[in-house]
Amino acid sequence: MKLQWDKYELDFEERTYIMGVLNVTPDSFSDGGKYYSFDRAVEHGLEMAEDGADILDVGGESTRPFSQRVSVQEEIDRVVPVIEALNKEVNLPISIDTYKSEVAKYALDAGASIVNDISALRFDPELGPLVAERGVPVILMHMKGRPEDMQKDPQYDDVVGEITEFLRDAVARATQSGIPKEHVVVDPGIGFGKTFDHNLVILRDLRRFEGLDRPLLVGTSNKSFIGHVLERPVEERAVGTMATVAVAVMNGAHMVRVHDVKMAVDTVRMVDAIKRGSAQ
Repeated sequence: MKLQWDKYELDFEERTYIMGVLNVTPDSFSDGGKYYSFDRAVEHGLEMAEDGADILDVGGESTRPFSQRVSVQEEIDRVVPVIEALNKEVNLPISIDTYKSEVAKYALDAGASIVNDISALRFDPELGPLVAERGVPVILMHMKGRPEDMQKDPQYDDVVGEITEFLRDAVARATQSGIPKEHVVVDPGIGFGKTFDHNLVILRDLRRFEGLDRPLLVGTSNKSFIGHVLERPVEERAVGTMATVAVAVMNGAHMVRVHDVKMAVDTVRMVDAIKRGSAQ
């Protein structure tokens, strides 16, 4: 399975790919405010590229549980200068983490070449046609509810089965918008409308998503279920995060979304070698 567009190709038969998280926000759950300034955000993006990130995922609105929305203009003002600067310095695909078509438009104009949509094209009807027109890949994530209410009382009869059907419908929604199926990546949305146990079950049973026949992105980095299991604050979840990354890769993830790129590179390389049964 491959993802090909413009000048980029991700060959998932060869290895697992790493997406580095760059939150240009004052209130992200993991690194809120740390990279909020333009200079620090660009510096961190360059650091992640140097550490081995395959994709840089730039977001200007926190989607942590119970977070509040920001205006389109504020989101544009946060992300566009950073994307423009990084696009001049790195030869990597840059992803815009947004569900707003207007933000995506300006980000793509600035040099982004992937749209990462937590709403799976549900919140803004203009986003699907924009992605189709620009010919870029889209990442469609499962979320129950919205960030401001998704963790109030998430319930499922079969969490993996229900997420699979949601993502199947999301792929259909994308293709109906004119996006080629070959440009669609799916994400089960760890931590988005799930209990701690739901997240653990998803990771354990990740192979069940293979029926979707689409590349699978998994984002567990520093999330609260890791803190719950290990009884660790967010700044002490690196080892727990890498355990979840290893499990995700072993169970079929094609891409992982992480804050600590350097540690993830070693983790993923080791698991990929085990999967191949070869050190080469």
